[in-house]
Amino acid sequence: MSKDRFKDKTVVVTGASAGVGRATALLFARRGARIGLIARGTEALEATRREIEAAGGSALACVADVSDAQALDAAAERIERELGPIEVWVNNAMVTVFAPFVELEPEEFRRVTETTYLGGVYGTMAALKRMRARNHGVIVQVSSALAYRSIPLQSAYCGAKHALLGFLDSLRCELIHEKSRVHLTAVHMPALNTPQFEWARNKMPHRPQPVPPIYQPEIAAEAVLFAASHRRREVSVGASTWLALLGQRLSPALMDRYLGRTGFEGQQTDKPELNAQPDNLAAPVAGEHATHGAFGARAHRRSPALWIEMHRNSLLLGTLALGLVATACGRRCRNHAPARFDDR
Repeated sequence: MSKDRFKDKTVVVTGASAGVGRATALLFARRGARIGLIARGTEALEATRREIEAAGGSALACVADVSDAQALDAAAERIERELGPIEVWVNNAMVTVFAPFVELEPEEFRRVTETTYLGGVYGTMAALKRMRARNHGVIVQVSSALAYRSIPLQSAYCGAKHALLGFLDSLRCELIHEKSRVHLTAVHMPALNTPQFEWARNKMPHRPQPVPPIYQPEIAAEAVLFAASHRRREVSVGASTWLALLGQRLSPALMDRYLGRTGFEGQQTDKPELNAQPDNLAAPVAGEHATHGAFGARAHRRSPALWIEMHRNSLLLGTLALGLVATACGRRCRNHAPARFDDR
């Protein structure tokens, strides 16, 4: 992949004030892209913009709630007017609630769905409205292993991620029908060390945590950059994502029982939930945010599985070539083997 692939191109990232969104915006900026930043919080969004500009990049901060289709479309209009045609749109914004379904209020479920599902739909609408006219562009949906294999305590979030895949599959077929060159792709993430576990609404007795193995958000950003550069339908990040998808395909009932036994404790730390800080469900948490969360000591900075995913075509061709060479060598050895006679 050329390092100049996105030089002077316009890339939009939603949920850009922290975590994966912030890491993704920074990585695209380092590759020379002009970045349109979208999130709800002015202060945190401006902090991301300053970080990009301090690194020599160019960014425009647009405050908008992705659950507001008109606000999102207006942000896209402003970005194109000030930065140029949008080459890549990354749907990343999300919220979640850690709680058993029976303890969720209808408003909480609705809010998670509006942001995590409809935010992706409305972002795609805003991007496609502009890309389709030019017959060019890439829309990247930041997805999750939970889009295929749900876990307890996050029913609203898992439902939204499942819904996004159904939406993308339908839209992809429509684009193929009209022979559009706009490309849709989804990147399925593993557990990541982002600040969401510090400000997500939590109704459990202990503070939430990502289910190990945990990866740094820069790995997620690298996967998004790769997905935006290659016409892959999906990109899976981390061996844990592979295992989740495989387990769901082989025996979903076994996965149900396993997660029913382990999924509650696995998503909680030993720190009690004191409800001493605000959550970000209804409104953004005030202040400047960060790319990383509180689990850096346990987070992996590399993913061999992602490397394999990114180089799978070359690896498959190499494996095929080795197989052909081995087959040819075997035949040659058999053809040149000395004749054996039976002297009985």
